[in-house]
Amino acid sequence: MTGRRLTPRTQTHRSTGEATRASRRRVRALRATAAVTGAAALAAGCGLVPGATGGSRDQTVTVMTWAPDKTAATNMPGMPATAQAYARWVNARGGIAGHKLRVLTCNDHNDSVAAAKCARMAADQHVVAVVGSYSQFGREFMAPLESAGIPYIGGYGVSDAEFTSPLSYPVNGGQAALLAGNGQQLSGHCSRTALVRPDTITGDSLPPLLDAGLALHHSRPATDLRVPEDATGYQEEARRALTTAGAAPDGDGCVAAVLGDRTSTFFDSFRRLRSAYPAVHTASVLGSVDQTVINGTGGAHGPYEGAYVTGWYPAANDPRWKPMRAMLKQQAFGDNRIDPGDAGVQTTWIAYTVLRQVIESLGDGAVTSQTVRIALDKGLRVTTGGLTPPLSWSFDRMSPAGDFPRLVNPKVTFQKVEHGRLVAVRKGLVDVTSTLAKAR
Repeated sequence: MTGRRLTPRTQTHRSTGEATRASRRRVRALRATAAVTGAAALAAGCGLVPGATGGSRDQTVTVMTWAPDKTAATNMPGMPATAQAYARWVNARGGIAGHKLRVLTCNDHNDSVAAAKCARMAADQHVVAVVGSYSQFGREFMAPLESAGIPYIGGYGVSDAEFTSPLSYPVNGGQAALLAGNGQQLSGHCSRTALVRPDTITGDSLPPLLDAGLALHHSRPATDLRVPEDATGYQEEARRALTTAGAAPDGDGCVAAVLGDRTSTFFDSFRRLRSAYPAVHTASVLGSVDQTVINGTGGAHGPYEGAYVTGWYPAANDPRWKPMRAMLKQQAFGDNRIDPGDAGVQTTWIAYTVLRQVIESLGDGAVTSQTVRIALDKGLRVTTGGLTPPLSWSFDRMSPAGDFPRLVNPKVTFQKVEHGRLVAVRKGLVDVTSTLAKAR
């Protein structure tokens, strides 16, 4: 997931009492929100408004974007770079509703301690929101943000906390939706599937999600192949995956690889062995695979040709991305950290689109972490130019998808690599709510 996006373990429901437990989660979320809002109100009464940056219309609004960079595993430098380009772009146009936008950035280094430090820095700097960011360590970064009353808008969706915290406002369904959707996409195509995923706690949550999708058309659960997330080669692992998928009786075996940055490393090993298994299909999710990766590995003659790919958003060549591309052309031309086809860059663009509409909705009022939260919690309806369904995070929009109450966008897209290009294979978006609710 150029996104190298792996989710931590989620707890799944047993068949008995699922509805009751989901209801209890919603009650807890409501109580948590009330507690946070109450604390913020008390602070405001003492003259200590969290995230306040002034009350005039020409105030500077300070936000933060974080992501890992220069690590041995997941790297998302395009997200902070896109955030900074967005700030230059809106400021050159007079700001957002007259407010200058200031973007702070932080590198979480794929480390829980560093992630918490980024969150504490956001609190120390009194940012009004953390926007368009990536970190696997939701538990570590959400606690400081909740204590400071800072909303987390448009995270990448790789941690449980992004879909449970009342201060999180996700714009996509996260890795969970991608895996459930990929299973749905493969269901009916693959009688035997091998899932190649990291041998980490975050990778442990992936098999149940894929299996829930595969069950849609009674495909058997995937064979779970755990591999090192930082290996420099996967020859033996590729052999195991091909042997597993190649044993499908009708020649309709599939290999789904979800290794983030290391997905290309796996497929490099995979392509050397695939000639012995020509009927095996391949699959992945957007972020582990994107158009740039496909181009760089041979296009139509590379290992991804024919691969089934599940994403959150329209294909990278969709005209709905034109405003983002125009912004990047004006403010980030030549910045090789930014790939317009990268799901992280796209998520950051969408997250800042949300922020802009929130600030505009406040009119002449002060832009603070508290006023931003209130606007979102009251049900502000945000549109993203068709890149997502209309988004709203009011409590009546809480999701019935089991462990993901804050998931307000359960839609994914089904794509396939044809002639070296990622193309949509199904018109419109696919709702994976019911599949997520069934994940065990």
